[in-house]
Amino acid sequence: MTVAPRITVVGSLNTDLVVRAPKLPERWETVLGGSFAVFPGGKGANQAVAAARLGASVVMVGRVGDDPFGGKLRAGLEQEGIDAAHVRATEGTASGVALITVDLAGHNTIVVASGANMRLPVADVDAAAEVIAESQVLLLQFEVPADVVAHAAALAKRSGCRVVLDPAPAPAGGSLPEDLYRSLFVINPNEVEARALTGIAVADDQGAVAAAGRLLELGCQAAVIKRGAQGAFLAVDATREAVPGIPVKAVDSTAAGDAFAGALAVALAEGRSLAGAVRFANAAGAMSVTRMGAQPSMPRREELSEFARSRGLTL
Repeated sequence: MTVAPRITVVGSLNTDLVVRAPKLPERWETVLGGSFAVFPGGKGANQAVAAARLGASVVMVGRVGDDPFGGKLRAGLEQEGIDAAHVRATEGTASGVALITVDLAGHNTIVVASGANMRLPVADVDAAAEVIAESQVLLLQFEVPADVVAHAAALAKRSGCRVVLDPAPAPAGGSLPEDLYRSLFVINPNEVEARALTGIAVADDQGAVAAAGRLLELGCQAAVIKRGAQGAFLAVDATREAVPGIPVKAVDSTAAGDAFAGALAVALAEGRSLAGAVRFANAAGAMSVTRMGAQPSMPRREELSEFARSRGLTL
């Protein structure tokens, strides 16, 4: 009997309020939209669902408010088979909410009201220390307090658990503590976040090489830069590898990076090489943009296998 890889996610839980529109609004502009939908979201919860659907045993650590949204977010995780015992409610606080506009090409704009996510304390991470120590991978993002992220990363490294950080949204000022970089097995920014962290534009392969190299210099063991339709770029030791994008008809790019991060964590927890893990994650991210919503777009293992076969990909 195969034992499922164990992954812990410390991060955010949001309710996504999504409007389809013919175009994204510009400053001062009102755009008449089309359909409206409500989806469970939040970078942390999205990545937890992505990992669980791909076969991992997942524990979520986070905060919701004492409102109806909070109860639904916890219930949604449990329906996905995720252990939500470490998702606690903060009294007198609203759960996180994201307001999302999606245009006809699948591009989006997102505004987040963090709510209870920014009330996640270090003590909640300490309460999950044993769970983290028993995990192969810890997944982190920046929709919760930065000091909590840094504390969780350090705790995991001491326990021998690999840390994957999706530095989204990029921190104000564009810098991370040196100790945090040194706690990371993989840092996984997109092009915008990579530029914020390194000051190097990632508009082409040359920029990706330079930015990824800089992230290694800062102390990460490996850097994986997500490049949207262009695929991804991996830097580890002396290896520099571009993984090409997979052509798809994009419907909604919301949470594509979360699908990528969750899949990357699963592949690493299963013992794949970094290059193999990036190819696996690249396919998951591509498939996710073909469907609406954040968590609903996360592919299941059998769906991803069929997606890869239909395109002649080896995962």
